[in-house]
Amino acid sequence: MTIGSEILTDLRYPMSVSALWEKYNTRQNAADNIHRITFDWFSLALAALYAMKAVDVSDDGYIRTAHVHQ
Repeated sequence: MTIGSEILTDLRYPMSVSALWEKYNTRQNAADNIHRITFDWFSLALAALYAMKAVDVSDDGYIRTAHVHQ
């Protein structure tokens, strides 16, 4: 999986960036991944998801998946 898709998988409800990072990082630790993703790569992936309008920020400052309008 790519970083972005893993972030979207973890983002089942609105959460803070730090809570999302903790969830992602905990999953990485459990998988014993030798190619660990650092916070800077995580934040770049999150910024890319925002640029693609896959996520947005709620009024209270939490990251959430974006609603797709057709």
